[in-house]
Amino acid sequence: MINKKIFKNKKVIVTGHTGFKGTWLSLWLNTMGAKVLGISKNIPTDPSHFKSINLKKKIKNSKINICNYNKLSNVFKKYQPDFVFHLAAQSLVKKSYLNPIETWHSNTIGTLNVLESLKQIKKKVYVVIITSDKSYKNLEISRGYKEDDLLGGKDPYSASKGSAEFVIQSYIKSFFSNKKNNVFISVARAGNVIGGGDWSTDRLIPDCIKSYSNNKVAAIRSPNSTRPWQHVLEVIYGYLTLASKIYLDKKLHGEVFNFGPGKKSNFTVLYILSKIKNNLPNFKWKIRKNKHNFFESKLLKLNSNKAYKKLGWSSILTINESTKLVSDWYNFFYKNKKKDQELYKLSVNQINYYLSKLKNK
Repeated sequence: MINKKIFKNKKVIVTGHTGFKGTWLSLWLNTMGAKVLGISKNIPTDPSHFKSINLKKKIKNSKINICNYNKLSNVFKKYQPDFVFHLAAQSLVKKSYLNPIETWHSNTIGTLNVLESLKQIKKKVYVVIITSDKSYKNLEISRGYKEDDLLGGKDPYSASKGSAEFVIQSYIKSFFSNKKNNVFISVARAGNVIGGGDWSTDRLIPDCIKSYSNNKVAAIRSPNSTRPWQHVLEVIYGYLTLASKIYLDKKLHGEVFNFGPGKKSNFTVLYILSKIKNNLPNFKWKIRKNKHNFFESKLLKLNSNKAYKKLGWSSILTINESTKLVSDWYNFFYKNKKKDQELYKLSVNQINYYLSKLKNK
């Protein structure tokens, strides 16, 4: 379990705080008493989890594009955070083909700007930079990617994330490695996450929920592709655990960790749909006949043994528990008109449910 005292009253910067994972992370930090400053250029989706729980009233917000180094570094210099979680990114594979320049700027140059901005911190700061399971060179291997496997990427998204990893390690070795260093960085790589409040385009659960809410049949691509599905709270807990461990043990500086579900948690798209239907009986789907015209991996799997051995982290929710949490969240969202306070409570209750599962594991 995370010691709440580590984050209580600490200044924390979260980039990409208005996104799906960023909102859940900022909310969780807020419940632990952290002083969160979120940095995002916009609210990326409508609806959004961030807006629906009115999180802007709970934390500080700074509307900045991480590609603007001058503005970003000024915020870091002024706020002097104790912790930094860097999540801001262009996170969609399809969009990376449509706008590769934006993708490279956001994912690679944006990360470079965050690293350069860390030089403005005059005290010890503990940093978790989130990249992606797609940072690995895709070899479609069944054993699961390990942290020291080759990096790469065929599509602009994967390549930009892989490149960001090289930038991170370069800065750690070039600028944050001497004895007087006060910046301590670790990298987190996670796979596909599901959870309430995700409305990203071209993602399985959001696309299905949008169709379900409009009484339409969802169109599904790549029904037999497998992914390391896990609930968003599993991954967020991994990020928080990593940050707290760096705080306690600076020897983790420069290390990379995978956060993926157990060996038996790689499921096909069709299997996930069947689980959603168990909770949403009226949900229907059909398989697209026409193939999309961009590359997409068929098999992605992470090996998280290192996170278990060094951090004590492992995935604890079953796929039934995960899909029920997802279905409950969206069911509530679409059935309640006056929802910001109640949806906030539901989101916090789901965090507390996860914490209760941790206590009993």
